[in-house]
Amino acid sequence: MVIRKKAPERRQNASLMTELVVAMAILMFALLPLAYSIVGEKRLARATYQRAVAMEIVDGELEVLAAGGWRAFKLGTNSYPVRAGAATNLPPGDFLVTITTEKISLEWKPSVKHQGGSVLREVAIK
Repeated sequence: MVIRKKAPERRQNASLMTELVVAMAILMFALLPLAYSIVGEKRLARATYQRAVAMEIVDGELEVLAAGGWRAFKLGTNSYPVRAGAATNLPPGDFLVTITTEKISLEWKPSVKHQGGSVLREVAIK
């Protein structure tokens, strides 16, 4: 025996289903951009943190170089070994020291784009 629903009950079920689909669509259109925004903010926060770490390391190491540590390097661009433990929080990249007769510059260059960008500091040789 098959039980059939009455016409008003079927219309009510159909309108509830339509209302559910519309509510889900509204929810999707509201939450999808919000999810992408959160992911973008996370990426920006990570890049800003990595740039701040690189700045701190470059500033500290440049003080060491300015105090006379630059004499251990030849004129021109050299790879600079960093002893800072915070360097483990940086993405892959290189620290480069450039020594000329007038100035010393230390630069952090990440090998991956969108990872905080490069940081460059210079000081005049006295």
